[in-house]
Amino acid sequence: MMRTPSLLHALICFCVVVGMISSGLFLFNISLHSIIFMALIWVGINARLLGYDYAAIQSMMSEAITRALPAIYIFLLIGMVIASFMQSGTIATLIYYGLSLIEPSLFLFTGLLLCCLMSIATGTSWGTVGTLGVVFMGIGAALGVPLALVAGMVVSGATFGDKMSPVSDTTNLAAMSAHADLYDHIKTMLYTTVPTLLLTLLIMLWFGFRQTAEALPDVEIALIQTALSASYGLNPLITLLPLLVMILLSVRRVSPQVSMTMSILVAVLIGVFYQGASIPAVMNALWSNSAGTTGIENIDNLLGRGGISSMSWTLLLSIMALALGGILFKTQILEVLLAGLISRVKRTASLIALTLVSGFVGNVAMGEAYISIILNCQLFSDAFKARGLAPSILSRSVEEGSTVTTGLIPWTTAGAFYAVTLGVPVLDYLPYAFFNLLTPLVSVSMAVMGFGLLQHRTSRQPAI
Repeated sequence: MMRTPSLLHALICFCVVVGMISSGLFLFNISLHSIIFMALIWVGINARLLGYDYAAIQSMMSEAITRALPAIYIFLLIGMVIASFMQSGTIATLIYYGLSLIEPSLFLFTGLLLCCLMSIATGTSWGTVGTLGVVFMGIGAALGVPLALVAGMVVSGATFGDKMSPVSDTTNLAAMSAHADLYDHIKTMLYTTVPTLLLTLLIMLWFGFRQTAEALPDVEIALIQTALSASYGLNPLITLLPLLVMILLSVRRVSPQVSMTMSILVAVLIGVFYQGASIPAVMNALWSNSAGTTGIENIDNLLGRGGISSMSWTLLLSIMALALGGILFKTQILEVLLAGLISRVKRTASLIALTLVSGFVGNVAMGEAYISIILNCQLFSDAFKARGLAPSILSRSVEEGSTVTTGLIPWTTAGAFYAVTLGVPVLDYLPYAFFNLLTPLVSVSMAVMGFGLLQHRTSRQPAI
């Protein structure tokens, strides 16, 4: 007989999972895959104690993985996008001209703005990280900027668009799950997102001026550009076509899988017919790319990134984390835990703070933002209605807790993807992902002040 866990049972189960991950990661330096495997065994035992048999537990894991299949497809495609863009000279071209056009002191500021624009236009943080993000990592390395700082800038800009774009899947999912109008949802997020972005831009500007003194001299930058031009044809009218194809198709709301596939095909053709690479070399690079041949080690390592095989570590970790989240979700362990906390909340500001924390906890437990968004909209809906708050306040709070924090957790699909794509561990870039870190703080601060708490038109209840 299957039963709902008690609050104490849910609390113990979840705390042990968090304890396993934190101690294994920080104290014993154990592989995340092994830690998640042991956590899977633990939650499986708890599911069995609640009356679920093995077939039901296996079904929970399978359903969670099935829901994430679109993300898994993108994992594989992004690996090929990066490799094909290397082969076509797209990345090399962007680095070459970026070194000429971007002032070192404004590199972080400009890079953040461009990542914001790219993610807003395409609605995908992953596509932004896998294209512009890789380019900026190369430019940052050439300019002598710490790569963890560059990665934090890229993740901040990519997250901005993933949160705000009307063509973003998480933006639409949050609005739909909270029964809010999409554009009301976006307008409501402007109250917290605009000041957060301005703060992030100012911080990046400050870091940029600090890094100017440490930037590489013009002679070394010229050597990098010479090495790139000797290894690739760098006509931007040709080499930037794959990126242009992906952006145009994304803006026209073509599915990310189709947009990426078309850009890969264009890049392969350019690699063969313009760059002069052999067909086997380009095709093999789609599986496992090889280092560049410029003679500059860090640039060669960057140009050797990508390929399906480069995504294997991330993909396997994500599948295991999704399976873990599937059990926690279906057995209602997380739901019981959060419901117990919601019942104790008295003030609106505290409710919003709990919603943000709950989004983060959902990401930690379930490995990706989609389930966390749906679950938290369901859990907090009545509490927000009871205070007369508009549905867009719920959708904003859920997205600022789930979408914004998912890239800050090493075992989520986003965190693992960002780390392997940018070549910087999550815990290294986390202190510099200022947009992600500041958004929840700004949101709670404004809630405490009673600013931006839109009410249902029929409600007369006070906001705080």
